[in-house]
Amino acid sequence: MLSSMTIGMLWFDNDPKASLNEKIARAVEHYQKKYGQRPNLCYVHPSMLPEESRGGPVEVKTNRFVQPNHLWIGIQS
Repeated sequence: MLSSMTIGMLWFDNDPKASLNEKIARAVEHYQKKYGQRPNLCYVHPSMLPEESRGGPVEVKTNRFVQPNHLWIGIQS
């Protein structure tokens, strides 16, 4: 469930050449410019999260309600 995020932004990125980490970095940059805060949580569809992508400054969790190629990014409460 997405209940641990107080503020979030839905980001769509279907660039087949970009890794998940690159997509998250783009979303983080946009979020920070738009909201003035650095996000620390990102939900993705389970099919988007390869094992090697875990870790980093933004915690990545899976949620089957987030559609593929979408990232739900924001601040964890």
